Amino acid sequence: MRVSLVSATPLRFADGTPVRAASGVARYADGWLVVQDDATHGCFWREGVGSPVRLFSPVRGHDVFDEASGTKELKPDLEAVVSLDDGRTLALGSGSTAARMRCVLLSASSVLVAGLAPVYERIADLLEIPADQLNLEGATVVGDTLRWFQRGLPSAGAPSASVDVALDSLLAQASGAPSAVRVSGVRRYDLGSVAGVGLAVTDAISLSSGLVLVSAAAEDSPSTYDDGPVVGSALALLDGERLLDVAELPLLDGAVAKVEGLALVGHRDDEVDLVAVVDADDPTVPSLLLELAVAP
Repeated sequence: MRVSLVSATPLRFADGTPVRAASGVARYADGWLVVQDDATHGCFWREGVGSPVRLFSPVRGHDVFDEASGTKELKPDLEAVVSLDDGRTLALGSGSTAARMRCVLLSASSVLVAGLAPVYERIADLLEIPADQLNLEGATVVGDTLRWFQRGLPSAGAPSASVDVALDSLLAQASGAPSAVRVSGVRRYDLGSVAGVGLAVTDAISLSSGLVLVSAAAEDSPSTYDDGPVVGSALALLDGERLLDVAELPLLDGAVAKVEGLALVGHRDDEVDLVAVVDADDPTVPSLLLELAVAP
């Protein structure tokens, strides 16, 4: 697999404010929705300009959250976002706290927020981990299911994994209709390591071949809650649980790019065109939107 960097664009809102902690990207209207894991709003990116999109109400008066101010535990922590065939866009929290067990379902006319605590608890049970160790960072639609990826912490013996969630029941719940959401199909992944640190899944996209392409980061972190130095970043091609290929991502100005979100732009000859978002792990530094060309 070959990965080429086409462009890297700093993400800023129209007033110059940086898009902080970009954690997912998906088609939205005629542009892209970028979600921030430490804010109540996302960014609608269209033709090089960012506009804020309100996703949650302020939490105890806060719209942004960080460790320095003691508000990190309050953040909604949206980590995955997918575009749906019906034109809607679904953003999902990472789990681990009640504030992070929610989803946002956006359409052209509405923004719906729903609690999904029973779904997260069912996923934790299937993965055989405590609910407070959930770190669901990526998702993609595979047929009629949402394949939802647990990042895990490979360096501590907790591999990346995924479950399949029945999309119809999940969307019913997200729309406010009581529904028993079906969860099954646990898969676990070994993506290898960089500099002795295991690669863990940060996002995923489905390809027309039926394969799944995931982004992965080798983050030397003591826990799923705390950030750590990222020593490597890669794309990996999966067939079920089987790793077919892996390619490290190009450095950006000599530094590792911590890709947190992927979205499919289209196919061109024998290449796949993607956009990806990079989290700088610094709220004062704008996240980056990458254009990538991948030859699987």
